[in-house]
Amino acid sequence: MANRVLNMVIVGVVLLTSCQNKVSSDDQNDKKGTFGDDIRFLEQWDEKLIVLSSEDEESQIIVSPKYQGKVFTSTSEGLDGKSFGWINYDVFDEEINAHMNAYGGEDRLWLGPEGGTFSLFFEPGEEMSFENWHTPPAIDTEEWELVSSSSRGVSLSKNMELKNYAGTLLKIGIDREVELLESSEIEDMLSISLNSETKSVGFKTINTLYNRGEKAWNEETGAPCMWSLDMFTPTPKTVILIPFKADAEGKIATTDYFGEIEEDRLKTENGVLFFKADGLSRGKLGIPPHRVKPIAGSYAADEKVLTVTLFDVDPEATYLNQEWSTDKDPFQGDAMNAYNDGPLEDGSQMGPFYEIESVSPAAFLKPEENISHSHSVFHFTGEEESLNAIAEKVFGVSLAYIERIFDND
Repeated sequence: MANRVLNMVIVGVVLLTSCQNKVSSDDQNDKKGTFGDDIRFLEQWDEKLIVLSSEDEESQIIVSPKYQGKVFTSTSEGLDGKSFGWINYDVFDEEINAHMNAYGGEDRLWLGPEGGTFSLFFEPGEEMSFENWHTPPAIDTEEWELVSSSSRGVSLSKNMELKNYAGTLLKIGIDREVELLESSEIEDMLSISLNSETKSVGFKTINTLYNRGEKAWNEETGAPCMWSLDMFTPTPKTVILIPFKADAEGKIATTDYFGEIEEDRLKTENGVLFFKADGLSRGKLGIPPHRVKPIAGSYAADEKVLTVTLFDVDPEATYLNQEWSTDKDPFQGDAMNAYNDGPLEDGSQMGPFYEIESVSPAAFLKPEENISHSHSVFHFTGEEESLNAIAEKVFGVSLAYIERIFDND
């Protein structure tokens, strides 16, 4: 309780020194982009908002218990620094949407599968179309319990009951831990060295799913999986980077989740898949577990922002097919995904944003057993030479190579 109160005091001080009065939505629309502005905006909607901060207050992240424990955004340069997460400001004061409430967030936890024989997003027997697609409220609109908090970490939990497409009632418990990482921890996790010219922020989430029911989850009943999704703001020169196992057999990626991705938006060279993330063309891809490596990221050449995600992968485990179809094997799915937003057929668009996602294996659990999935996010800004050293170490390619990859298209 003391830690929680202390955190609320810290947030209050930040807000007071930044702005003596709450900022109206109209004013906020003119001030998007900095981390401090996002704190002021989100504080209007979640009174329990938590800000985790490094000792020098440069690296910070925002965690929201009201909005399902989302890490809404982060910064590497304090209140006046760039805010790295995508936030959908316009929807906060709208009525609840029956399909999905896309508030945004740099890291949110969903459950899958989205489609298929054991879908959690469609009622049993219904056609898998947008009209019938509904995100479960527990991972969309319901508040999560704040268990504890400190200056470096937050623990949250949520219990829920979900019926899958096969009619199985799943009693699920979730524990979620979010931790702000120190520079030394970032260096160790990525096997890199950071100098004084490089600004960085990193955080780690550990998500644990429990079978709270009285029956085992198996291939007959269906089983859920955990699904970490990171939403970022695209730029004309942003490219998603996905290293893969080049010597593995079979297809590298599924590229037709929402229709086939245009060829000039995808390239595979030197064991890396490159995917345009400019927010101009809607497309999603997935990498199967025998091909995926536990790392992905992006580089925005026009803003000099290098992003890295690190996540758990088990190449021997069963991953769920999340496509909106019951005609495919429900236990042959992808271990990570990437999405680029774009206009729909009617010209409307939710974003623009892009996503880097990872999923856990299927949770074939007996009562009270659990499975955990870890997903971490890192951002780096600074001198191009320093960023290039990180890119070459982590992805095996230079920034110049990334920047030119689509120049000939």
